[in-house]
Formats: sequence, C-alpha cells, structure tokens
Amino acid sequence: MDSYLIKPFLDQDYPVADYGKGIYLYDKNGNEYIDGSSGAVTASIGHGVLEIADVMKEQAEKVSFVYRSQFTSEPAEKLAHALKEWAPGDVNWSFFVNSGSEATETALKVAVQYWQEKGKPSKIKVLSRWMSYHGITLGALSMSGHRGRRERFTSLLQDFPSINPPYCYRCPFHQTYPDCQLMCAQELETAINRVGADQIAAFIAEPVIGAAGAAVVPPAGYYEKIREICDRHEILFIADEVMCGIGRTGKSFAIDHWNVVPDMIALGKGLTGGYAPLAATMISDKVMKPILAGSKLIMSGHTYSGNPQSTAVGLAVLDYINKHQLVKRSEIMGEILIGKLQALQQKYPIIGDVRGLGLMVGIEFVSNIFNKLPFASEVNVSKTVINKCMEKGLLVYPASAGIEGNAGDAILIAPPLTIEKEQLEKIVLIFEEAVHELQEELQFQGYFQSLDERGGVS
Repeated sequence: MDSYLIKPFLDQDYPVADYGKGIYLYDKNGNEYIDGSSGAVTASIGHGVLEIADVMKEQAEKVSFVYRSQFTSEPAEKLAHALKEWAPGDVNWSFFVNSGSEATETALKVAVQYWQEKGKPSKIKVLSRWMSYHGITLGALSMSGHRGRRERFTSLLQDFPSINPPYCYRCPFHQTYPDCQLMCAQELETAINRVGADQIAAFIAEPVIGAAGAAVVPPAGYYEKIREICDRHEILFIADEVMCGIGRTGKSFAIDHWNVVPDMIALGKGLTGGYAPLAATMISDKVMKPILAGSKLIMSGHTYSGNPQSTAVGLAVLDYINKHQLVKRSEIMGEILIGKLQALQQKYPIIGDVRGLGLMVGIEFVSNIFNKLPFASEVNVSKTVINKCMEKGLLVYPASAGIEGNAGDAILIAPPLTIEKEQLEKIVLIFEEAVHELQEELQFQGYFQSLDERGGVS
C-alpha cells in the first residue's frame, strides 16, 4: 500500500511498530528491539503497562475533553498538586500544554508578561546557550542554540543564543575544571552587560544538555553561579527539563543535582511516559504573584491544554514512578550503565567520552582520542552506529557533539527507568558489537587509527 504519511526521512523505509512490553518493542515482522533510548527519551516506565491503560480507559469512559475556559477537571487539578510536591522550592503552579516546545515557549511568554506586570516592559529577550535545544516552534527555536535546526528559519528567529555551553570535554575556553573558575557560567554576565539587563526577561538552560550535546553535565557550582548572576541582574531562570526531568537523571528534576531553585520549569516527554501527549510549564509563586495581583491570566493557551485524558495519564505515571521508586532506580542503574560504558571507552579509542547522570547517558565518538578530533560529517559515524545497533535489536538516540554542535558524532542511551541489570548488560553487549564493527570498518577505510599495545598510534 502506498504511504502518504510524512515521516522524518521521506526516502527511508521504517519498520511498522506492532506492540511493546516493558523495555521491548516489536514490529509487524516479529522483530524484537530493546528500547535503549525510551523512544525520544520519553517512555520512562516502559511499554504496555496495563495499570496505565486501565486509567486511560476509565477516564475515557468519563470524559476525555473539556475546554479550559469552561471547565477544570479532577485529573488536571490532582496532577498540578502532585507536581507541586515534586518540584523544588516555590515552583508550585502548572500550566498544561501538549509538547515540550509549547512548554518552553509558554515559559518565554510568562517571563515577558511577568516583567510587564512588574512595570518593566522593556525586558523581552530570553538569553540561552549554544549547543542547546528548546523546541521546534518559532519562539522555542529562537531560544535554541542548535545550528542544524535553526538554519532554514534564521530570518524568522530572534537571536537569543548568547553563551557557550558548560562542555568540559571540549572546554570553549581551553581550561580545566576547577582551575577555569567556571568561566562558562561567568560568560552569562558578559552577555547580560552587552545586551543590557533592562532588555532581558530570562535565561533558559537544559540542566543536562540533551540531544544537542549528548548528556553534557555542567560541573559543580555552575548553576549556583548562574542563579547568582540572574538574581543580581533581575533576570528569571528557566530550567528546561523536557528531556532530563521526571526522574531521568536519578533526581526528581535534573536541577536538583545543584543547590538551585529555578523560577520556571518546562516539562514534557517522561511526564506521561509516552502514553499521552502532555507537557507543562511550572511557575514559581514569585512569578505568579504580580500576575495574580494584576491581569489575573496567563496570556497563552491551547485547545487541548489541561485536558482530562492526558492529565489522568500524567497522574498515573507519577504514581507509578513513586510506587516503584523509579527515581532511585534510575540513579542506581545509571551508575552501573555509565561504569560499563566507561569500561568500553578504555577498550575502544573511537569512544572519546562517556557522560551523563542517571539513565541519561551520552557517548561521543572521535577519530583521535589525543586531540579529540571529530570525524568529518560525511563519514556519518552517528548514523552508522545507530543503524548497526538497530540491526542487532537495540534502539539508541542521535545526538549532536563538537564545540559548535555541528561537527561531531554522539548518541544517547536512555532506557526506561524500569530496566533490570541483566537487560543493561544486554544493551552494553549489543552496543559493543556495533562499536567493534564500526571501529574496524573506519580503520580499514582510513578514517581512524587504532592504539597499539604501547599506547602509541599504529
């Protein structure tokens, strides 16, 4: 049958998904795949969880949709309350939307509105970092420092990316932590001084950089410095937790790894574990206060905002994560996974870096481990290793790497938080087979030189 479905690559054939169970997916031909990336780092509790399906059925039999200006609903109210208990500090309010892009764009709008309500309407810019991704809508893309996704639409976008990422493997300042004295964080001060604090509403960052950087983890003290700079210049701090939140990094939110409370948090993906479209912009009491005293509305909204079907699923997923202690499990399993992948790094010099927190792990590939030289883009290392893994029954996720985010190869391994140790070992085994084949092929083709037993280059 001819297909009229627009897929990511129009000239590529895709297997047809049939069903999923736990960490596994199965296609119509009966092939089994380990979901080593939770789809797009989304299916955090695995596939085919019957108690979530039961909640979906029960809610559908009651009501699946009400319009936000006419009704609230019990699931939406309960989910907002549950998220209040999850979030740090005074980040207590939730605005529900459909996707992570909408969540970050809503945060942008709320930041601008906050300063309008405070009598400072000139504060309209949102600073961000290069090597970042905050979504595909125009506002979210304006905040994104992802060159490949910006390039077609540059003329339509605001010029928001302003500072370098906290990328210790390839320090933009050619320094080493802690001697660097957090120059990557201090750069925010420079950007603010250049633009003018009176023009800046907020700074947005992924606490752990996702697909734009393959799980780049900032060093200790980084976000504390960012928070101090933002406070001193009266600038809001938005944590984009769409990919790294909801237990993925071994904490409730990735920002919890630092002693920092943001003014807003964007959520998505793992919020419903992929069982329904849902995202959220969480807003602090501080930000809500002038709005509640002023206009008394958030100037944003979508037809499906806060609909009872999706919020019932979100509530059920949070309950499931709590019941099965999956946040702690992510921390424990993540330490095991990172340890096993770091062992492969010692064995295969094509692996330049292994990094991450919890079950959000990035692997960056290099052609020379001594100078960290990336492969030429036409070699397609990331695509090749992804294809090899898939052929062997393992799904991994593409990521960008390289100091500008456009000249490097990396992937993410981020399986469901429910994964067992034996299943982790199977992931590592398949991944090693793919890396072994890839390294031999690249060496044969002359793109890579392996290390000899003496540590030299052969």
